Amino acid sequence: MLLESVRSWLGGGSPAPGTGPPFPGELEDPREADLPAKPEGPWPAARIEVCEQIWGEGFLIPGGGEEVMRLAKPLGLSSAASLLLVGAGSGGAPRIIASQLGVWVSGFESDPDLAALAMERCTRARLGRRAMVEMWYPQAPSFRIQAYHHGLALEPLRDAKPEPVLAALAGALRPRGQLMLVEMVADEPLDAADPLVAAWCRLERRSAELPTERAVTRMFGRLGFEVRVAEDVTQRYIHLAVLGWRAAVRDMKAERPPPARAARIVAEAELWLVRLRMMREGRVRMMRWHAISSRRELA
Repeated sequence: MLLESVRSWLGGGSPAPGTGPPFPGELEDPREADLPAKPEGPWPAARIEVCEQIWGEGFLIPGGGEEVMRLAKPLGLSSAASLLLVGAGSGGAPRIIASQLGVWVSGFESDPDLAALAMERCTRARLGRRAMVEMWYPQAPSFRIQAYHHGLALEPLRDAKPEPVLAALAGALRPRGQLMLVEMVADEPLDAADPLVAAWCRLERRSAELPTERAVTRMFGRLGFEVRVAEDVTQRYIHLAVLGWRAAVRDMKAERPPPARAARIVAEAELWLVRLRMMREGRVRMMRWHAISSRRELA
C-alpha cells in the first residue's frame, strides 16, 4: 500500500499499522532530540508544515482547496452573502472561498494554534473583513443568532455533543439559509478496547464516540432543516487522501527530507494508515449533508 511504502522509504523497518509512534508530541525517535521535551498540542508548526506539503498551503484535508470549493459552490455564495465557516484549519479555506466567490467569510477554528495561523494568513492576504477567523469552543458552542446567510462546517462534532453544536450552527443562519456539513460517523458503536480502534483514538487524539448518520439527519429535522442531500463521501475521501500522499512521495523523492522531518512524515503516515483502514473496514464513514432552513425570522 502507498502509505506503508512511505514508512518503509523514510523510516526503515517500521511497525505494523496502528502500532507506530503517535503523533504529535510522543515521538521517541532520537532524531527528534531537537524538539521540545514537553508535550505538544495537536497542531505544532512542524506537523502543519508536513500536512500542508501533502494537501497544499493552508489546507489540512484531502483535496485541499479544490475540495473546499466543491463543498462551498452548491451554497450559491456571492459578494452579497455571508458565510459561517466552522473548521477554518490553517487558513486556506476562508481565503480561497472569499477570494474566489467574493463572499464575506466568518471563519471559526477550535484549535488555538490553527486559529492564530489562519487569522495571520487572512491578514497577510489583505482580504480585510471579507475573511476573518476566530476561536470557537465545541464544548460550549455559541455563534451570533441569525447572523449568516449560509454555513459550511467541516467536522465540527469531533469530541463534542452533536445536539448543541448543530443547534448553534442552525441558530446562526438566517431563514432559508443553507448548511453544508461534513462529518465522520459510525454505524455501530466503536469498541475502545479493540486494538485498531484504540490505535485510531490514540493517533487522532479523540474519543471513540461518533454520531450515526441517522441521528444527525434526525437532528436536522428537529432543528427545522430540510435535508436535501445526505451523501456518503468515504470513497472520495480515501481516493483524495491516496492521491495526496502519492504526489507528496513523488516530490520527496527529488529531495529527501532531513531526519527530524522524515520522522514527522512517518508519524503522519502512520495516522493515515489507521484512519483509512478504519474507513475501508467500514468502522467509520465520512458523510456530507446539504440542508436548508425553514425557520422564521426572529420576532
